Amino acid sequence: MKIVPVQCFEDDRYSYLIIDESTREAAAVDPADTEKVLQAADANAAEIKIVLTTHHHHYHAGGNEKMKEMVPGVRVYGGALDDVEGCTHGVQDGDTIALGAYTTITCLLTPCHTNGHISYFVSSKEGGQPAVFTGDTLFAGGCGKFFEGTAEQMYESLCKTLAALPKLTLVYCAHEYTVKNLEFGSTIEPDNVRVKEKLEWARQQRKFNLPTIPSTIEDELETNPFLRVDLPKIQDKLESKSPVEALKKLRQLKDKNLS
Repeated sequence: MKIVPVQCFEDDRYSYLIIDESTREAAAVDPADTEKVLQAADANAAEIKIVLTTHHHHYHAGGNEKMKEMVPGVRVYGGALDDVEGCTHGVQDGDTIALGAYTTITCLLTPCHTNGHISYFVSSKEGGQPAVFTGDTLFAGGCGKFFEGTAEQMYESLCKTLAALPKLTLVYCAHEYTVKNLEFGSTIEPDNVRVKEKLEWARQQRKFNLPTIPSTIEDELETNPFLRVDLPKIQDKLESKSPVEALKKLRQLKDKNLS
């Protein structure tokens, strides 16, 4: 399979194309800027067959109806517990979707940012690195705000569901927040060498307007404080008695940074 990032609206917003290379059939992930995504499909000689919506917020689901108008018969997937605009197929945790001849998409319920937020784990029968599209649940170095859910839910979503994926899984999130997230992470773990190294790299990438996405699950386990709340040193830093309490305090601190 081939993955094509598509910068939409402002430079910090990503949609994606997942292309089954044997058939050129494609899935569009959160194609809010429909025309840009269709242009990317044309440039890659791919035909969009399905839309994968991570959650109902406008910058993710706002292009679904237009995509249905421009691509007759396209199937639009979204969380059955989310009110996703234009959804034709509601999905639940563990549901699978076939793309082309070799690509399988597994739906993972990752609630908190929204109640029915879905992350999509994608693998190919031909092998290669799997990928996960995490919307606004997991960012490189961070996580989404707790708009509709609880710290308990986010802990399950991050530290149980997503952290359990194969370590080499590529992580494609919806926003280019990596530098700010790692700057915050460096205040939580000032002695974490991996955070320092990745922050320096991310700053260089952005200096030349290059993306910092994808990350990997392994990288997030080493550099993302929200996935490291099981560590006693993180809990001690946050004066917390449990991983969930640490996660809640961590998000509150991040919210005070207005990002």
